[in-house]
Amino acid sequence: MRAKSTSNYLAGYPIALTEQVQRLIEQDLLTNMLLQKYPHAHTVRSDKALYDYVLEVKDLYLRNAGQLSKVAFNGKLHVIQHALGTHTNISRVQGTKLRAKREIRIAELFKEMPLEFLRMIVVHELAHIKEREHNKAFYQLCRHMEPDYHQLEFDLRAYLTYLEATGRSLWSTSAVSPLNA
Repeated sequence: MRAKSTSNYLAGYPIALTEQVQRLIEQDLLTNMLLQKYPHAHTVRSDKALYDYVLEVKDLYLRNAGQLSKVAFNGKLHVIQHALGTHTNISRVQGTKLRAKREIRIAELFKEMPLEFLRMIVVHELAHIKEREHNKAFYQLCRHMEPDYHQLEFDLRAYLTYLEATGRSLWSTSAVSPLNA
């Protein structure tokens, strides 16, 4: 199997690191590394379960940040907006009042990933409640909510590069894990 030589997921990382990930994919070694580190997919499958999970994390770290109106998986998000998650503020006029609603949408591909990856993207979108820009304060907040944030983000990006190159999901509910075979 020959992997693609470039990936947008690893843009911004040192070339030596991206080349190492490419070699691991080409040698079919990244699969075992990721499955050893993250052996199981999570069980958060529905929008309701996702909403409950996000509120649990939010209540733990951002109790005074205001209410979330909607949290949902989105099947088109990754393809259309080239994003893995979004946080939006929507203002609507209701009578004489202006109501602001916050929504978080998570790419549907996170349904079949380890809980650590889901937590990383949830933390990322929750951090946008306090910090709109990807700046130092934003990443400090992400690390406060998830101390391994940067490692999880890199591992997720490596997995997405693998997924793009091979088209094979590691944690698919219909697939058997190579470690359990």
